[in-house]
Amino acid sequence: MTKNMQSYHRTLLFGKWYRSERDDEGYMFTEFAEISSDGRYEFTFIQHDEHGNVSEQSVESGDWGLVGDIHFTISKSEFINDEHYAADLEHDDNYHAYRVLTLNSQIFEYQHILSNEVFILRRVIDNIALS
Repeated sequence: MTKNMQSYHRTLLFGKWYRSERDDEGYMFTEFAEISSDGRYEFTFIQHDEHGNVSEQSVESGDWGLVGDIHFTISKSEFINDEHYAADLEHDDNYHAYRVLTLNSQIFEYQHILSNEVFILRRVIDNIALS
């Protein structure tokens, strides 16, 4: 392990997480993430219209892992507006790796290895997001 690499324990990720932000067009975008101890995940993405109504919803599921400060996901299935799509595991877009920037009992901040996009999720306890 290099001197500068932070190592995180995977149990910190178990549970439910949440983020909500405005997209480039100003519409609200929400993500709910459920990360299981057996290496499975389910991410729900919700796009809202200008009135705050749900305009699109997708649910992605697959496998995840955490090694040192690298979090990775492998998408295996997706539901978009209740229609199921099996993931093509030969397609590069179904594999993602992220550098963990912050991980504690309340905040999960991570950066995509290729795009450098940063995501900040907050822990959900009893269906209430911690701020």
